[in-house]
Amino acid sequence: MLLNLNKKTEMDNLENNIFTTPYYQFDKLAIDIFRMQYRENEVYQQYVKSLHIDPDKVLKLVDIPFLPISFFKTHEVICKGYKPELIFESSGTTGETTSKHFVKSSTLYQESFTNGFKLFYGDIKNWCILGLLPGYLERSNSSLVKMVADLIDKSENPRSSFYLHNHETLYQMLVANEIAEQPSLLIGVTYSLLDFAEKYSIKLKHTTIMETGGMKGKREEIT
Repeated sequence: MLLNLNKKTEMDNLENNIFTTPYYQFDKLAIDIFRMQYRENEVYQQYVKSLHIDPDKVLKLVDIPFLPISFFKTHEVICKGYKPELIFESSGTTGETTSKHFVKSSTLYQESFTNGFKLFYGDIKNWCILGLLPGYLERSNSSLVKMVADLIDKSENPRSSFYLHNHETLYQMLVANEIAEQPSLLIGVTYSLLDFAEKYSIKLKHTTIMETGGMKGKREEIT
């Protein structure tokens, strides 16, 4: 029992340190997390062993072996003894096996993207969040939808919302925000942004477009 408590304390401390460690100490923190993952994550441990890597000899960030994303389609990648609070599933394309992301802590997940947003964009309350994410909204377990929904809620802007296929309403919101000089973040899946752009032409001075997701089989991929 004491061993389990010590393990939980170590993992909790590492999680807390992610958001408080100065940038010049990040490499050390990353190595500590790598070694913890090696001990507690059986899938990752087997992968590192298959590469014949001694974890004690991994001393630099660039030496940490990264698990191929394909493993998330075939294995449950999670540390021992934890029941995930969230299980996200990739969108994939038609007929493709999707990957699953088992998230230990929903609070940690929210704190991560909230701090990331603040770092690059500032206070969320200064922004209007517009989500153009058809496909994602039409299925469950999307990490992107979870993130955007939380950002919409935190923005406290009455125009912040998801827009499925209602491009006319989205156009009106963008025009109103441009007139009001309201900073806006339009988060859209690639093919839907292109569909919207073909219908409407707007000079955007106060809007940032965040492209995500690709074509999802709807259009030819742009390389």
